[in-house]
Amino acid sequence: MADTAQKRATRNYRSRLSKRGMARFEVLGLDADRDLIRSLARRLAEGDPDAARIRAAVRQTVLSEPPGKGGILAALRRSPLVGADLNLARSRETGQRPAM
Repeated sequence: MADTAQKRATRNYRSRLSKRGMARFEVLGLDADRDLIRSLARRLAEGDPDAARIRAAVRQTVLSEPPGKGGILAALRRSPLVGADLNLARSRETGQRPAM
């Protein structure tokens, strides 16, 4: 059986997608969710830090994974104040100051 132009085009298109690390797949869902799923897939395909954040939130929600340990520590380490040598010493006075 001869290779039709349409089959060749489909094969070439899928080959180009796989070179970009993408895959085409079909999912079943409600018609009302079509735009939501497409926009979610589009955002995840961007591969930027925002996509990673969305992916983690969806994964945690859908798979019911407990939050990972060390989240607060990781956020503090990403802080722009890391290494700023701040003086965090406080006065050790107790009680209220007398009124004058």
